Amino acid sequence: MRLDTNQHMRLDQRMKLAPRMIQSMEILQLPALALEERIDQELASNPVLERQDAATSPAPDHSTETLPANAASTADAPAPAEADSDGFSRFLEEQAYSVGPRPRSSGAGDRDPKMEAMANAEARSDSLQEQLHQQWGLVDGISESTRLAGDVLIDYLDDDGYIRESVDSICHDLPPGIRRPDIEAAFPVLQQRLEPAGICARNLQECLLLQLDARRRDLDLDVTVPRLLIQHHLHDLEMNRLPQIARKTGLTLDQINAARQFMAKQLNPRPGRSLVNETVPAVTPDAIIERDETTGAYRIRLTDERMPRLYVNDLYHKMAANREVDEATRQFLANNIRNARWIIEAIEQRRSTLLRLLRVVVEAQKDFIEMGPEFLKPLPMTQVADQLGVHVGTVSRAVSEKYIQTPRGIFPLRQFFTGGMDNDSGEAMSWGAMKAVLTEIIAAEDKKNPLSDDAIVEELKKRGITLARRTVAKYRKTEKIPPARRRREF
Repeated sequence: MRLDTNQHMRLDQRMKLAPRMIQSMEILQLPALALEERIDQELASNPVLERQDAATSPAPDHSTETLPANAASTADAPAPAEADSDGFSRFLEEQAYSVGPRPRSSGAGDRDPKMEAMANAEARSDSLQEQLHQQWGLVDGISESTRLAGDVLIDYLDDDGYIRESVDSICHDLPPGIRRPDIEAAFPVLQQRLEPAGICARNLQECLLLQLDARRRDLDLDVTVPRLLIQHHLHDLEMNRLPQIARKTGLTLDQINAARQFMAKQLNPRPGRSLVNETVPAVTPDAIIERDETTGAYRIRLTDERMPRLYVNDLYHKMAANREVDEATRQFLANNIRNARWIIEAIEQRRSTLLRLLRVVVEAQKDFIEMGPEFLKPLPMTQVADQLGVHVGTVSRAVSEKYIQTPRGIFPLRQFFTGGMDNDSGEAMSWGAMKAVLTEIIAAEDKKNPLSDDAIVEELKKRGITLARRTVAKYRKTEKIPPARRRREF
């Protein structure tokens, strides 16, 4: 065995991130609510770090910035189940979503905002299965075996209120004392005795028919036409083939349209959702963009008024510098003082970066804020990073999970960073602006003769926008706009 030593040189590049830099990037990426939680964690773990509540300490001036009304825009620079079931469900359901800023308490004093939020929070509602088990327990006149089988079937319900598992699959693993005939006998009892109507159906057709029967019993309505359409022409309804339905059934288009309107208003393709209180969480903006109607200037304000201001206790500063204190204690204090300064500096750096970033965004997207989505301009992150003199990764972290409130509404900050192309007039248009124009064209079309994708291409050309037909089809799908044949009204 030969043992020897030798020397050689190697040139390579390595990136080492100091703990301070890692912490700064993490803080920058946090939205406002997550940052509050992070501050609470630091306060709990670092004894030298203390808080001064924002209620008794006004926000510093650097959390607000005003842009002149005549600020030049920097964005003008060149920028580098079954098919018919799902479809008819989309036709029937009408869901509204609303977002808004989190309600803020107007109180002062020693009240803890987190305790207030817990006290005012809505109690957790029972799950769909829990509510139906309670209903099932009150049903009388059924055998014990049927009651047990019903409890088994309720556990197979999905969030929409359907039992999509086959009977064979359910019967594969039954509890002792329950047999397949019990399961089969429990199905109609569940469907007839539980509320809302349509619950425990096995498919969309059965769900709608159960609801029709309930409307007929409760309201004494004539549901002959809707029942005929659901039983035999569900797929044709989804595909908007009303003339074919008329030819096959002998019904008039007015009768078919009236039945469709009745189904859209009276039937729920997802009855289970009506029992579960699904609240859309409120969006808390990280910044507010306000316009001064007198001067026309935009004011950018970070929503960190309630965030505590941090500082290092002077007593620990003195102890760390006092030679009479033992070495271990002074070292412990010095480490915590250093960590406290890092977190304070990281928070201040986050405020500064967000304000600088928002200033660029407002300058670039002023037309969007004033006139709407059609005026959203391309704004690549690389361009913003060059303007700010930072890495593009810093911009990406700064916009992550952030929302801003503008005079036009609340938007994800990332929405303002988009690519695009020049229109025929040489003006830069973002992809989002093109989608807004496409949506406007479709909204204004003649519903008796809706525009095909090729016709939409021609309409866009009239507005100076040149797009391929497949691009129009892609944008239409992303905006959840059906094709022309399904938009047509008869």
